[in-house]
Amino acid sequence: MRTVGVEEELLVVDPSGRPVPLGPAALEVAARRGEGETVAEHERADRERAGKQPADDAASGAADGGDPPGLLVPELKAQQLEFGTRICTALAEVEAELRHWRGRADAAARSVGARVAALASSPVRVEPVTTPGERYEVMTDAFGLTALEQLTCGCHVHVSVADDEEGVAVLDRIRVWLPVLTALTANSPFWLGRDSGHASFRSQAWNRWPSAGPTEPFGDAAAYHRLIDRLLATETIVDAGMVYFDARLSARWPTVEVRIADVALRAQDAVTLVGLVRGLVATAAAEWRAGVPAPAVRTELLRAAGWRAGRSALTGDLVHPGTGRPAPAAVVVAALLEHVRPALAEAGDAQRVEAGIAAVLARGTGADLQRRIHRETGDLGAVVRAAVEVTQQ
Repeated sequence: MRTVGVEEELLVVDPSGRPVPLGPAALEVAARRGEGETVAEHERADRERAGKQPADDAASGAADGGDPPGLLVPELKAQQLEFGTRICTALAEVEAELRHWRGRADAAARSVGARVAALASSPVRVEPVTTPGERYEVMTDAFGLTALEQLTCGCHVHVSVADDEEGVAVLDRIRVWLPVLTALTANSPFWLGRDSGHASFRSQAWNRWPSAGPTEPFGDAAAYHRLIDRLLATETIVDAGMVYFDARLSARWPTVEVRIADVALRAQDAVTLVGLVRGLVATAAAEWRAGVPAPAVRTELLRAAGWRAGRSALTGDLVHPGTGRPAPAAVVVAALLEHVRPALAEAGDAQRVEAGIAAVLARGTGADLQRRIHRETGDLGAVVRAAVEVTQQ
């Protein structure tokens, strides 16, 4: 069974629904209260569970290479908190971890008079505040408005792989399916106080970073690492932590890290995402071992498919990975489910993931809920306040 871990970014908001730069203060209060185990204790427990040896200092110190599991941590903006779950095997574990850490993040925010909301962008207009720290200051100086305005929240799913060769084989084979994950998790329709016209405007804002987006097939691990070295050699990005590909090898853990999704408003939708990502990784690894070549799809086409997924999510057509043509979103999602069905069955995830997909298709995404509340109230603050409550359900 491939293990999984999840990182979620959350907005810190005041009672009116406005994001407030209280993330660092909330973390300080949580630390003073002694809430949570130490990084070393968590890493030791997870190594023992996975049967792994301690990571070397270079790997464990990699910036943004995957946060320590089971801890609340700061993010680029002070209006955010981030957490990473423990290493999990069953989806029931994933759900329990997500609910636990969403609750812990909310408790930390409450200690400073705020709450957390699983929103991928702020519906209300806000001036983002950069979290103090040398790395974030360097990023702000280097990237200007791209960094200054970057108040977005994503969900990163880690799935274990045997080694970098298997990991790169997986990256080469899952790339065509990643836009469908954007459609399923879309949760950022509002930007700077207005409707963006996109279900996931986070995907638009995020792709302003020079290293973000889809990638060409790599072929093998050596080619992947050569590309990272060459990207760093351009001195365009600050460090390896800024390799913001839609999916990448984690610099810190033996995992493939899928980074394309908005943070899901509902924890159950995040669990569905995790099941699908694990299914994609297992399916891709099996294809590689069987000698099935990676799909020969140009990156330009994947970028268009990703744009379309962020624009309409499940309310319009998506680009079908099998044909390269538009098809109703439900048809493309069904194709994804069929693609990973054997892997889901092997992991015992089929029933859970199928029910999760059916629920999203029936009631809509987080973006749909946000727009519905705004239509009913005309109040973007009400959208945030409702999201606060759904985040903890």
